Amino acid sequence: MIVIPAVVPPLPHENRWSRNLPPSTALTWLAQGWQDFRTSPGPSIAYGILIFLLSAIVIHGLFLFGRDYILFPALAGFMVMGPLLALGTYAKSRQIARGEPVSLMRMILVKPAAGAQILFTGVLLCLLMLVWMRAAVIVYALFFGVRPFPGLDHVAEMLFTTPVGWAMLIVGSAVGALFAAFSFAISAFSLPMLLEQRVDALTAMGTSFALVGKNLPVMLAWGAIVLGLFLVSLVTGLLGLIIVFPVLGHGTWHAYQAMKAAPVAAEAG
Repeated sequence: MIVIPAVVPPLPHENRWSRNLPPSTALTWLAQGWQDFRTSPGPSIAYGILIFLLSAIVIHGLFLFGRDYILFPALAGFMVMGPLLALGTYAKSRQIARGEPVSLMRMILVKPAAGAQILFTGVLLCLLMLVWMRAAVIVYALFFGVRPFPGLDHVAEMLFTTPVGWAMLIVGSAVGALFAAFSFAISAFSLPMLLEQRVDALTAMGTSFALVGKNLPVMLAWGAIVLGLFLVSLVTGLLGLIIVFPVLGHGTWHAYQAMKAAPVAAEAG
């Protein structure tokens, strides 16, 4: 008689990326970011001023060198580079959590646990932004050919009063949304992770992508908050960045703390 051993079906594994957080959690992250901003607000305000000045210099340079036709793609590209520029705000939130002293210099001279990997991530984000700006120029050329950019004074008339303008807006928005979604997914948590953990850039970006993808409701809510506050900053001539940028940076750190996966080193053990 042959005895066939019983086969025990494998138990379902818990999804290591899902956190089951409701969309309203995004408002908690924003409130925590505001609280960190109010804790020793001087360095955060100074950091926001530096971001505002950097943005103003870039925009002035576009007009100075006759590149105003890429102003709107450049503003959208700011959303791509934002997580990297916010590195100092993550550092301040970490210092507050650890009970360490806070200063502007400690926000600027950040020593990430991942070392040079954070530079590699920055290079990849810069390349992504350049690809997006080139794609924006190609979209314009596909609809308007070699027609020169009419200038900011006439761009609204060109876009909103012609069928070709509306078509370009729809296609351009769709292309831009794809770039924005991808950049948001790979950078939302990768930069805070590189600050805190000794991991490589690709692991950090892959982890960020997985966390965003598996927690879409709360991350869509957080992305809407980030986009909405950035638009408010644009309405104020970017002056709003002085407050908005550090608050969102601090909030992102708290989002990472709530969503982060176990450290790679611990998993390997």
